[in-house]
Amino acid sequence: MLRPCVLLLVVCSVATAVAQPTGHPVPSGPLWLTYEGSDGLGAGKHIVLIAADQEYRSEQSLPMLAGILSKRHGFHCTVLFLVNDKKESDPTLPIRWQKEGKGIVHEIPGLEHLKTADLMILFSRLVTLSDAGIAHIIDYFESGRPIIGIRTANHGFLENFPYSKNGRRVRLGDDIFGGAFRSHHGNWHQDSTRGVIVEENKGHPVLMGVADVWGPSDVYQCWGKGKTLGEDCTPLLLGQPLVGRQPKDAVNKKKAALPVAWTKTWSGTTNRPARVFHVTMGSARDYQSEGLRRLTVNAVFWCLGMEKLIRPDLDCDYVGPYEPLESGFNYKKLGVKPRKPETYR
Repeated sequence: MLRPCVLLLVVCSVATAVAQPTGHPVPSGPLWLTYEGSDGLGAGKHIVLIAADQEYRSEQSLPMLAGILSKRHGFHCTVLFLVNDKKESDPTLPIRWQKEGKGIVHEIPGLEHLKTADLMILFSRLVTLSDAGIAHIIDYFESGRPIIGIRTANHGFLENFPYSKNGRRVRLGDDIFGGAFRSHHGNWHQDSTRGVIVEENKGHPVLMGVADVWGPSDVYQCWGKGKTLGEDCTPLLLGQPLVGRQPKDAVNKKKAALPVAWTKTWSGTTNRPARVFHVTMGSARDYQSEGLRRLTVNAVFWCLGMEKLIRPDLDCDYVGPYEPLESGFNYKKLGVKPRKPETYR
């Protein structure tokens, strides 16, 4: 029989081991970025961020967010990229709607690492994956684990989304995220958006400390004519179009404010409810807004059921330099070109 002092030492050693953050679950490699967590509030939790859009520079914004979440808050983070045949992160790849993209199958290496994710942050746009690739995404949607969708995520996959529930096709935007892009409510690449907190929901944890949200991207119309968010959604932030692309530009009185951030739940065929946060702002330059970064960081905690840890002063400062390129498709003019994933660390 162990003496009391020895038994106490064993118990304390076990408790200490349990309290220590575990190592990053994803091996480092050239096709994705891993960010080691620490002993912060998110210790031991793993977030997979998917940067796969062609317009809003997610290849810059998601590594920036991963840096904040890992360095400031202790989460392990893995950033996956849309890549070309040379295994470069390539936001210039065409989609199947384009003549040059006919028959293309896109590749996002590392999707298998969603198996160890506690949270997925999706920022894709009209991507067509292989059967094996999309299976990882659908398996995650079935898992009951939380989801964050940024801007184009609500039309993140163009073809090959073989997901159904109760004999009906699951709509990525309308069913999972609560709305799908239908048109630009603002003026595309001509105006900007002022975030307005929804008064009746101002006490929601995701809004704690959030103020002064502005971004140079426009407001999305995500519902049919005369419709808005469903009853299963909780609106948090409205987007008011402005008449120009500067923070102090006047309100466009001809354009009503529409929801740009909300929460909901999603249950797949397993009936395991997942917390969902969707924000239709989110270009790389939108994320120069401290208010939008705070909203997103708060949403991470809320999605993971850690809302009691949210404080109005959670650190949302950049970890390193952040100088994102402008949104758009004129890649040569904007300086957008294929680069190795490591470039974005």
